[in-house]
Amino acid sequence: MSTENPIDPTVAPSGTGCVECDAAGGWWVHLRRCAACGHIGCCDDSPAKHATAHAKASGHPVIRTFEPGEAWFWNYDTSEFYESGPQLAPPDSHPLDQPVPGPAGRVPADWADRIG
Repeated sequence: MSTENPIDPTVAPSGTGCVECDAAGGWWVHLRRCAACGHIGCCDDSPAKHATAHAKASGHPVIRTFEPGEAWFWNYDTSEFYESGPQLAPPDSHPLDQPVPGPAGRVPADWADRIG
């Protein structure tokens, strides 16, 4: 998908957690969803910053929050924040019973000291 149309509302999210953190046994603070391909990555407060890495590697500049009760979008190319945007394919967030930070059982006790 080109950056001229960075949002595909028909694509479902790639899962319920950060794809790369799940593969590596890592953890995250918050989750972000690529609006072009549905990739779920961890936010920039998370140790690995996978959502930003995905945007840079893929050329997909627009993300949407993947947190319950939130609907904002961010454009990495323009540094623009949007309170809302088009409805994307469900689900809109990670499961309500998934803790923040998450996932359960993988977050270190000193997690707050590990983020910047």
